[in-house]
Amino acid sequence: METLPDPETAWTALIARDRSFDGRFVWGVRSTGVYCKPSCPARRPRRENVSFHADGAAARAAGFRACKRCRPDEVARDEAAVAQAIALLKAAEHRLALPELAAAVGYAPHHFQRLFTRIVGMSPAAYARALRAGAAAEALTSEASVTAAIYDAGYSAPSRFYASAAPRLGMAPKAWARGGAGEVIRWTIAETSLGPLLIAATDKGLCRVAFDADAEDLTRRFPQAEIVAGDAAFAGLAEQVVAAVEEPARAHALPLDVRGTAFQEAVWRALAAVPAGETLSYAALAGRAGRPQAVRAAGSACAANPVAVLIPCHRARRADGGAGGYAWGLERKAALLAREG
Repeated sequence: METLPDPETAWTALIARDRSFDGRFVWGVRSTGVYCKPSCPARRPRRENVSFHADGAAARAAGFRACKRCRPDEVARDEAAVAQAIALLKAAEHRLALPELAAAVGYAPHHFQRLFTRIVGMSPAAYARALRAGAAAEALTSEASVTAAIYDAGYSAPSRFYASAAPRLGMAPKAWARGGAGEVIRWTIAETSLGPLLIAATDKGLCRVAFDADAEDLTRRFPQAEIVAGDAAFAGLAEQVVAAVEEPARAHALPLDVRGTAFQEAVWRALAAVPAGETLSYAALAGRAGRPQAVRAAGSACAANPVAVLIPCHRARRADGGAGGYAWGLERKAALLAREG
């Protein structure tokens, strides 16, 4: 369990009914003798009547009883079950079907499917696919044989890899293994109201969108790829990217060719699901990515985001409401959020 947040952070989470804090503390009300989880829908009490406790056991020791509406003691059990399921998926040598996985952690399949999806942000099957594809990406960087890397990553046959993971990786497996060799990456520098913007793409989609960067940035990231200036056709794609920067609240359907670890990509998917004008704490991102305790790693995943604005890491914040960090500067982060209203 994480350290109990300071009282002001806990109070802010309580008022906001922030689900990302469920399991991190409970709050008791002296006037009723009841303790609840942060997201409890009950009417909020007076601040002077509230005390914060690390968990249900601590609250009970202080004389409180569990709320029958939000059932705070079930939160820890649910998160423990999801964490156990994730460990099983990571260690599995064969595909774990939902009934098998749910039985292993003591839940009914349909209930556990909803629970896992709510906490992690994706279904158990989607998480398992992300794990296999992430393992394939790592293996492809070290294995001399692409086929060997595919089997080492847990795929039953190369055809299974090409049907699922290869489209997700963007570059062809052999190009991945050779640092982008054989790939052509087109690029340009576009002017925006937030400063110069590097825009680069493979034939499959945008692979790099970054402020204050140049072609050397691409050379470092893709040392074996052919880096060429964008042509007239590429200019149309660049215009769409600039439009997304100028109006970040508008939805876009720009193709992306980005790669990361399974956890990083889970964080990026969670960010993409945050509506414009809203924010999500790093703790909540970690939970939706399947590792509730990995709050710092969630922040690192935001920092590793290769495509500014298109994956909206500017919508991530600290649990206390602070801005947190931003790879392209806090002023730009504030400006993007302001544009989203």
